Amino acid sequence: MTDDHRVGPPSFGTERETLRAFLDYHRATLAMKCEGLTDEQLREKSMEPSTLSLLGLVRHMAEVERAWFRRTFEDRDAPMVWSAKIDFQAAYDASASTRAEAFTAWEAEVEISRRIERKAGSLDLAGYQPRWGEEVSLRMVMVHVLLEYGRHNGHADLLREGVDGTVGA
Repeated sequence: MTDDHRVGPPSFGTERETLRAFLDYHRATLAMKCEGLTDEQLREKSMEPSTLSLLGLVRHMAEVERAWFRRTFEDRDAPMVWSAKIDFQAAYDASASTRAEAFTAWEAEVEISRRIERKAGSLDLAGYQPRWGEEVSLRMVMVHVLLEYGRHNGHADLLREGVDGTVGA
């Protein structure tokens, strides 16, 4: 990994500023864990029979961003990126993927998510989560996605160490 260029969350701020900053911090953490690696290294799997890899995590988080922001607040019929049905596991199979493909999709979904959040008048904005068949607030979505990043960035720590021995932030 190169130098740590992430911007840490504020020590004080509104609820929205804090949630936004933590999400962006975790997004930057995932990107940082992938820095300096070749496509082959990014595709290295954790262990058999798992298909989990750093590139698979990036692809999965593109699906998460789409499912929880775009499909909830803009277009509940938007197709998933790597599966015809809602199958988050399909994204983990990055055996034929490249950095360019995965990061282009993920970065596009992150920008859509940011736009949706910034446009919302309040964290109480209600959206329909088609997978659950119920309404959810923007606040709940931001917390849910933040927890997804936190969990998967833990996976990214272990995957990166397995690829080249790099540990740390």
